[in-house]
Amino acid sequence: MGKRVLLLGAGPTHLTLLQALAHQPLAGAEVALVAPFAHQIHTPLLPALVAGHCSVDQCSVALPPLAAAGRVHFIEAFVLALDATARQARLSDGRVVDFDLLSLDPGPATDRDRTPGARELGLFLRPAEHFVRLLDGLWDLAARRVLDVVVVGGGLDAVALALALAQRLNAQDEERARVALVTGLGFPADGSAALVRRVLRALAAQRVTVFRDSCRALLPGAVVLGSGAHLACDAPVLATAGEPPAWLQPSGLALDAQGWVDTGATLQSRSHPDVLAAGEGAENLGHLLTANLRAMVGAGPLQNLRMARPLTRFVDLGQRHALLSRGGWVWQGRWAWWYGQRALQRQLARCRVPATGL
Repeated sequence: MGKRVLLLGAGPTHLTLLQALAHQPLAGAEVALVAPFAHQIHTPLLPALVAGHCSVDQCSVALPPLAAAGRVHFIEAFVLALDATARQARLSDGRVVDFDLLSLDPGPATDRDRTPGARELGLFLRPAEHFVRLLDGLWDLAARRVLDVVVVGGGLDAVALALALAQRLNAQDEERARVALVTGLGFPADGSAALVRRVLRALAAQRVTVFRDSCRALLPGAVVLGSGAHLACDAPVLATAGEPPAWLQPSGLALDAQGWVDTGATLQSRSHPDVLAAGEGAENLGHLLTANLRAMVGAGPLQNLRMARPLTRFVDLGQRHALLSRGGWVWQGRWAWWYGQRALQRQLARCRVPATGL
Protein backbone atom coordinates (compact mmCIF):
# COMPACT_ATOMS: atom_id res chain seq x y z
CA MET A 1 0.00 0.00 0.00
CA GLY A 2 1.38 3.41 -0.99
CA LYS A 3 1.42 6.53 1.13
CA ARG A 4 -1.99 8.11 1.61
CA VAL A 5 -1.85 11.68 0.31
CA LEU A 6 -4.79 13.98 1.02
CA LEU A 7 -5.31 17.28 -0.80
CA LEU A 8 -7.74 19.63 0.95
CA GLY A 9 -9.09 22.35 -1.32
CA ALA A 10 -8.72 23.17 -5.01
CA GLY A 11 -7.03 26.55 -4.90
CA PRO A 12 -4.56 27.72 -7.57
CA THR A 13 -1.64 25.78 -6.11
CA HIS A 14 -3.54 22.50 -6.12
CA LEU A 15 -4.79 23.15 -9.65
CA THR A 16 -1.15 23.38 -10.76
CA LEU A 17 -0.44 20.17 -8.86
CA LEU A 18 -3.37 18.38 -10.52
CA GLN A 19 -2.17 19.48 -13.97
CA ALA A 20 1.27 18.03 -13.18
CA LEU A 21 -0.21 14.77 -11.89
CA ALA A 22 -2.27 14.44 -15.08
CA HIS A 23 1.01 14.24 -17.00
CA GLN A 24 2.89 12.21 -14.39
CA PRO A 25 0.85 10.61 -11.57
CA LEU A 26 2.34 10.43 -8.10
CA ALA A 27 4.04 7.03 -8.00
CA GLY A 28 3.89 5.15 -4.72
CA ALA A 29 0.90 7.04 -3.37
CA GLU A 30 -2.86 6.91 -3.10
CA VAL A 31 -4.06 10.47 -3.64
CA ALA A 32 -7.46 11.96 -2.76
CA LEU A 33 -8.73 15.48 -3.37
CA VAL A 34 -11.47 16.97 -1.19
CA ALA A 35 -13.25 20.05 -2.54
CA PRO A 36 -16.77 21.37 -1.90
CA PHE A 37 -17.77 21.72 -5.57
CA ALA A 38 -17.27 19.51 -8.60
CA HIS A 39 -17.24 22.58 -10.84
CA GLN A 40 -15.17 25.38 -9.36
CA ILE A 41 -15.41 29.01 -10.46
CA HIS A 42 -12.08 30.57 -11.43
CA THR A 43 -12.56 33.68 -9.31
CA PRO A 44 -10.40 36.10 -11.38
CA LEU A 45 -13.01 35.61 -14.15
CA LEU A 46 -15.97 36.29 -11.87
CA PRO A 47 -16.28 40.01 -12.82
CA ALA A 48 -16.47 39.05 -16.51
CA LEU A 49 -19.20 36.54 -15.65
CA VAL A 50 -21.16 39.12 -13.65
CA ALA A 51 -20.82 41.68 -16.45
CA GLY A 52 -22.15 39.14 -18.96
CA HIS A 53 -18.94 38.64 -20.95
CA CYS A 54 -18.66 34.89 -20.32
CA SER A 55 -20.77 31.97 -19.14
CA VAL A 56 -20.36 29.83 -16.03
CA ASP A 57 -18.87 27.01 -18.13
CA GLN A 58 -16.32 29.41 -19.61
CA CYS A 59 -15.02 30.48 -16.19
CA SER A 60 -15.09 27.21 -14.24
CA VAL A 61 -12.98 24.10 -13.83
CA ALA A 62 -14.47 20.59 -13.84
CA LEU A 63 -12.52 18.91 -11.06
CA PRO A 64 -13.53 15.21 -11.45
CA PRO A 65 -12.00 14.67 -14.93
CA LEU A 66 -8.88 16.67 -14.00
CA ALA A 67 -8.43 14.58 -10.86
CA ALA A 68 -9.12 11.31 -12.68
CA ALA A 69 -6.47 12.11 -15.28
CA GLY A 70 -3.88 12.21 -12.49
CA ARG A 71 -5.22 9.08 -10.74
CA VAL A 72 -6.57 11.20 -7.92
CA HIS A 73 -9.78 10.18 -6.16
CA PHE A 74 -12.15 13.16 -6.04
CA ILE A 75 -14.41 13.65 -3.00
CA GLU A 76 -17.06 16.39 -3.22
CA ALA A 77 -17.46 17.50 0.39
CA PHE A 78 -16.74 20.28 2.85
CA VAL A 79 -14.11 19.88 5.56
CA LEU A 80 -15.69 19.97 9.01
CA ALA A 81 -12.64 19.24 11.15
CA LEU A 82 -8.93 18.50 10.80
CA ASP A 83 -6.69 16.77 13.35
CA ALA A 84 -3.14 17.15 12.08
CA THR A 85 -1.64 15.06 14.89
CA ALA A 86 -4.03 12.13 14.43
CA ARG A 87 -3.76 12.62 10.65
CA GLN A 88 -7.49 12.66 10.07
CA ALA A 89 -9.99 14.93 8.33
CA ARG A 90 -13.73 14.76 9.02
CA LEU A 91 -15.93 15.62 6.05
CA SER A 92 -19.48 16.85 5.55
CA ASP A 93 -20.54 13.55 3.95
CA GLY A 94 -19.86 11.74 7.23
CA ARG A 95 -16.63 10.02 6.37
CA VAL A 96 -13.32 10.39 8.18
CA VAL A 97 -10.28 10.32 5.89
CA ASP A 98 -6.88 9.21 7.18
CA PHE A 99 -3.66 10.43 5.60
CA ASP A 100 0.10 10.08 5.78
CA LEU A 101 0.83 13.32 3.94
CA LEU A 102 -1.43 16.35 3.74
CA SER A 103 -1.45 19.33 1.38
CA LEU A 104 -3.62 22.36 2.13
CA ASP A 105 -4.96 24.86 -0.41
CA PRO A 106 -8.56 25.52 0.67
CA GLY A 107 -8.76 29.16 -0.37
CA PRO A 108 -10.16 31.97 1.77
CA ALA A 109 -13.48 31.77 3.59
CA THR A 110 -15.92 34.35 4.97
CA ASP A 111 -17.27 34.52 8.51
CA ARG A 112 -21.00 34.95 7.90
CA ASP A 113 -21.68 35.98 11.47
CA ARG A 114 -19.04 38.71 11.80
CA THR A 115 -21.46 41.44 10.63
CA PRO A 116 -24.89 41.41 12.34
CA GLY A 117 -27.63 40.61 9.85
CA ALA A 118 -25.25 39.42 7.14
CA ARG A 119 -26.13 35.73 7.35
CA GLU A 120 -29.83 36.47 6.84
CA LEU A 121 -29.62 39.34 4.34
CA GLY A 122 -26.24 39.33 2.60
CA LEU A 123 -25.14 37.94 -0.76
CA PHE A 124 -21.69 36.51 -0.05
CA LEU A 125 -18.99 36.56 -2.70
CA ARG A 126 -17.49 33.40 -1.17
CA PRO A 127 -17.98 30.71 -2.12
CA ALA A 128 -18.29 32.01 -5.68
CA GLU A 129 -20.19 28.86 -6.67
CA HIS A 130 -23.06 29.87 -4.36
CA PHE A 131 -22.86 33.53 -5.36
CA VAL A 132 -23.35 32.92 -9.09
CA ARG A 133 -26.50 30.88 -8.39
CA LEU A 134 -28.08 33.97 -6.85
CA LEU A 135 -27.37 36.29 -9.76
CA ASP A 136 -30.43 35.35 -11.83
CA GLY A 137 -32.64 36.40 -8.93
CA LEU A 138 -30.83 39.74 -8.76
CA TRP A 139 -31.25 40.34 -12.50
CA ASP A 140 -34.97 39.46 -12.27
CA LEU A 141 -35.50 41.84 -9.36
CA ALA A 142 -33.72 44.66 -11.23
CA ALA A 143 -35.99 44.11 -14.22
CA ARG A 144 -39.01 44.92 -12.02
CA ARG A 145 -37.68 48.00 -10.21
CA VAL A 146 -34.60 50.14 -9.75
CA LEU A 147 -32.40 48.71 -7.00
CA ASP A 148 -29.96 50.05 -4.47
CA VAL A 149 -27.00 47.64 -4.54
CA VAL A 150 -24.23 47.98 -1.96
CA VAL A 151 -20.94 46.10 -2.25
CA VAL A 152 -19.06 45.83 1.04
CA GLY A 153 -15.32 45.32 0.76
CA GLY A 154 -12.08 47.28 0.62
CA GLY A 155 -10.02 45.18 -1.77
CA LEU A 156 -9.63 45.12 -5.54
CA ASP A 157 -11.95 42.11 -5.78
CA ALA A 158 -14.74 44.24 -4.33
CA VAL A 159 -13.91 47.08 -6.74
CA ALA A 160 -14.06 44.79 -9.78
CA LEU A 161 -17.34 43.27 -8.56
CA ALA A 162 -18.96 46.70 -8.00
CA LEU A 163 -17.92 47.83 -11.49
CA ALA A 164 -19.22 44.59 -13.06
CA LEU A 165 -22.56 44.96 -11.29
CA ALA A 166 -22.85 48.58 -12.41
CA GLN A 167 -22.15 47.58 -16.01
CA ARG A 168 -24.60 44.68 -16.05
CA LEU A 169 -27.43 46.46 -14.25
CA ASN A 170 -27.08 49.77 -16.09
CA ALA A 171 -26.39 48.48 -19.58
CA GLN A 172 -27.13 50.75 -22.53
CA ASP A 173 -27.55 53.75 -20.19
CA GLU A 174 -30.74 52.30 -18.71
CA GLU A 175 -30.34 52.71 -14.97
CA ARG A 176 -31.68 49.67 -13.18
CA ALA A 177 -29.54 50.08 -10.06
CA ARG A 178 -27.69 52.60 -7.95
CA VAL A 179 -24.42 50.90 -7.00
CA ALA A 180 -22.37 51.88 -3.95
CA LEU A 181 -19.12 50.55 -2.55
CA VAL A 182 -18.47 50.57 1.22
CA THR A 183 -14.71 50.18 1.53
CA GLY A 184 -13.68 50.68 5.13
CA LEU A 185 -11.05 53.29 5.97
CA GLY A 186 -7.97 51.81 4.27
CA PHE A 187 -8.97 51.69 0.61
CA PRO A 188 -7.98 49.77 -1.33
CA ALA A 189 -5.97 47.51 0.90
CA ASP A 190 -4.10 45.77 -1.92
CA GLY A 191 -2.98 48.34 -4.49
CA SER A 192 -0.29 50.92 -5.22
CA ALA A 193 -1.00 54.66 -5.16
CA ALA A 194 -1.00 54.83 -8.98
CA LEU A 195 -3.43 51.92 -9.19
CA VAL A 196 -5.72 53.48 -6.56
CA ARG A 197 -6.00 56.71 -8.54
CA ARG A 198 -7.06 54.87 -11.67
CA VAL A 199 -9.50 52.69 -9.77
CA LEU A 200 -11.19 55.74 -8.26
CA ARG A 201 -11.53 57.32 -11.70
CA ALA A 202 -13.12 54.12 -13.05
CA LEU A 203 -15.59 53.99 -10.16
CA ALA A 204 -16.57 57.63 -10.73
CA ALA A 205 -16.98 57.06 -14.48
CA GLN A 206 -19.46 54.24 -13.85
CA ARG A 207 -21.25 56.24 -11.14
CA VAL A 208 -20.35 53.88 -8.33
CA THR A 209 -20.55 55.89 -5.09
CA VAL A 210 -17.67 55.17 -2.71
CA PHE A 211 -18.17 55.35 1.07
CA ARG A 212 -14.90 55.16 2.99
CA ASP A 213 -16.63 53.86 6.07
CA SER A 214 -17.16 50.50 7.70
CA CYS A 215 -20.26 48.32 7.61
CA ARG A 216 -21.60 47.96 11.14
CA ALA A 217 -24.69 45.87 10.38
CA LEU A 218 -27.25 44.90 7.75
CA LEU A 219 -30.93 45.67 8.23
CA PRO A 220 -33.86 44.98 5.90
CA GLY A 221 -33.52 47.69 3.27
CA ALA A 222 -30.39 49.33 4.71
CA VAL A 223 -26.69 49.04 5.44
CA VAL A 224 -25.68 50.61 8.77
CA LEU A 225 -22.34 52.39 8.41
CA GLY A 226 -19.76 52.82 11.12
CA SER A 227 -20.76 56.47 11.40
CA GLY A 228 -24.30 55.39 12.27
CA ALA A 229 -25.77 56.54 8.94
CA HIS A 230 -28.21 54.23 7.17
CA LEU A 231 -27.52 53.58 3.49
CA ALA A 232 -30.51 52.41 1.41
CA CYS A 233 -29.88 48.87 0.19
CA ASP A 234 -31.97 46.22 -1.56
CA ALA A 235 -29.06 43.86 -2.26
CA PRO A 236 -26.01 43.89 0.06
CA VAL A 237 -23.07 42.03 -1.49
CA LEU A 238 -20.38 40.97 0.98
CA ALA A 239 -16.98 40.99 -0.76
CA THR A 240 -14.79 41.50 2.29
CA ALA A 241 -11.26 40.12 2.61
CA GLY A 242 -11.03 36.36 2.88
CA GLU A 243 -10.23 34.61 6.14
CA PRO A 244 -8.75 31.22 6.99
CA PRO A 245 -11.34 28.43 7.16
CA ALA A 246 -12.65 27.92 10.67
CA TRP A 247 -11.41 24.32 10.88
CA LEU A 248 -7.75 25.45 10.77
CA GLN A 249 -7.84 27.02 14.25
CA PRO A 250 -8.47 23.79 16.22
CA SER A 251 -6.43 21.59 13.83
CA GLY A 252 -3.31 21.49 15.99
CA LEU A 253 -1.21 23.12 13.26
CA ALA A 254 0.98 26.09 14.13
CA LEU A 255 -0.61 29.19 12.59
CA ASP A 256 0.74 32.61 11.68
CA ALA A 257 -0.63 35.96 12.88
CA GLN A 258 -3.36 35.92 10.22
CA GLY A 259 -4.51 32.39 11.12
CA TRP A 260 -3.01 30.57 8.12
CA VAL A 261 -0.62 27.63 8.43
CA ASP A 262 2.85 28.77 9.48
CA THR A 263 5.27 27.29 6.95
CA GLY A 264 8.97 27.34 6.18
CA ALA A 265 10.88 27.66 2.92
CA THR A 266 9.87 24.14 1.80
CA LEU A 267 6.15 24.91 2.38
CA GLN A 268 6.11 22.39 5.25
CA SER A 269 4.22 23.22 8.41
CA ARG A 270 6.60 24.32 11.16
CA SER A 271 4.77 22.09 13.64
CA HIS A 272 3.87 19.12 11.41
CA PRO A 273 6.45 18.41 8.67
CA ASP A 274 4.09 15.93 7.00
CA VAL A 275 1.79 18.84 6.11
CA LEU A 276 2.35 21.18 3.15
CA ALA A 277 0.53 24.47 2.71
CA ALA A 278 0.91 27.24 0.14
CA GLY A 279 -0.70 29.97 2.23
CA GLU A 280 -3.41 32.50 1.46
CA GLY A 281 -3.04 34.33 -1.85
CA ALA A 282 -0.25 32.08 -3.13
CA GLU A 283 -0.30 31.97 -6.91
CA ASN A 284 3.19 30.94 -8.02
CA LEU A 285 3.93 28.10 -5.61
CA GLY A 286 2.29 25.21 -7.44
CA HIS A 287 5.50 23.90 -8.99
CA LEU A 288 7.37 24.05 -5.68
CA LEU A 289 4.57 22.25 -3.86
CA THR A 290 4.43 19.61 -6.61
CA ALA A 291 8.18 19.00 -6.48
CA ASN A 292 8.24 18.75 -2.69
CA LEU A 293 5.20 16.48 -2.52
CA ARG A 294 6.91 14.12 -4.96
CA ALA A 295 10.08 14.30 -2.86
CA MET A 296 8.20 13.51 0.37
CA VAL A 297 6.52 10.48 -1.20
CA GLY A 298 9.83 9.25 -2.62
CA ALA A 299 12.02 10.28 0.34
CA GLY A 300 14.01 12.66 -1.83
CA PRO A 301 15.53 16.11 -1.13
CA LEU A 302 13.14 19.05 -0.79
CA GLN A 303 13.46 22.38 -2.58
CA ASN A 304 13.37 25.77 -0.88
CA LEU A 305 11.25 28.76 -1.80
CA ARG A 306 13.18 31.34 -3.77
CA MET A 307 12.48 35.03 -4.04
CA ALA A 308 9.33 35.33 -6.11
CA ARG A 309 9.14 37.75 -9.02
CA PRO A 310 6.54 40.53 -8.74
CA LEU A 311 3.09 39.32 -9.71
CA THR A 312 1.14 40.92 -12.53
CA ARG A 313 -2.13 42.18 -11.08
CA PHE A 314 -5.25 42.22 -13.25
CA VAL A 315 -8.23 44.40 -12.29
CA ASP A 316 -11.34 44.15 -14.44
CA LEU A 317 -12.84 47.66 -14.70
CA GLY A 318 -15.95 46.68 -16.67
CA GLN A 319 -16.80 47.92 -20.16
CA ARG A 320 -14.08 45.55 -21.41
CA HIS A 321 -11.37 47.73 -19.87
CA ALA A 322 -8.84 46.62 -17.27
CA LEU A 323 -5.77 47.57 -15.30
CA LEU A 324 -2.54 45.62 -15.33
CA SER A 325 0.06 46.38 -12.67
CA ARG A 326 3.49 44.94 -12.00
CA GLY A 327 5.81 46.35 -9.41
CA GLY A 328 5.22 50.12 -9.50
CA TRP A 329 3.98 50.17 -13.13
CA VAL A 330 0.31 50.39 -14.10
CA TRP A 331 -1.23 50.03 -17.57
CA GLN A 332 -4.86 50.54 -18.51
CA GLY A 333 -7.06 50.06 -21.55
CA ARG A 334 -9.18 47.75 -23.65
CA TRP A 335 -6.07 45.87 -24.74
CA ALA A 336 -5.29 45.14 -21.07
CA TRP A 337 -8.71 43.53 -20.66
CA TRP A 338 -8.23 41.28 -23.68
CA TYR A 339 -4.70 40.42 -22.57
CA GLY A 340 -5.88 39.51 -19.07
CA GLN A 341 -8.85 37.51 -20.30
CA ARG A 342 -6.71 35.49 -22.70
CA ALA A 343 -4.19 34.75 -19.93
CA LEU A 344 -6.95 33.61 -17.56
CA GLN A 345 -8.58 31.45 -20.23
CA ARG A 346 -5.21 29.83 -20.97
CA GLN A 347 -4.96 28.90 -17.30
CA LEU A 348 -8.36 27.21 -17.49
CA ALA A 349 -7.50 25.48 -20.76
CA ARG A 350 -4.56 23.77 -19.06
CA CYS A 351 -6.99 22.43 -16.46
CA ARG A 352 -9.30 21.09 -19.16
CA VAL A 353 -6.67 19.29 -21.25
CA PRO A 354 -6.69 16.08 -19.14
CA ALA A 355 -10.46 15.74 -19.63
CA THR A 356 -9.91 15.35 -23.38
CA GLY A 357 -7.92 12.21 -23.22
CA LEU A 358 -4.75 12.29 -21.14
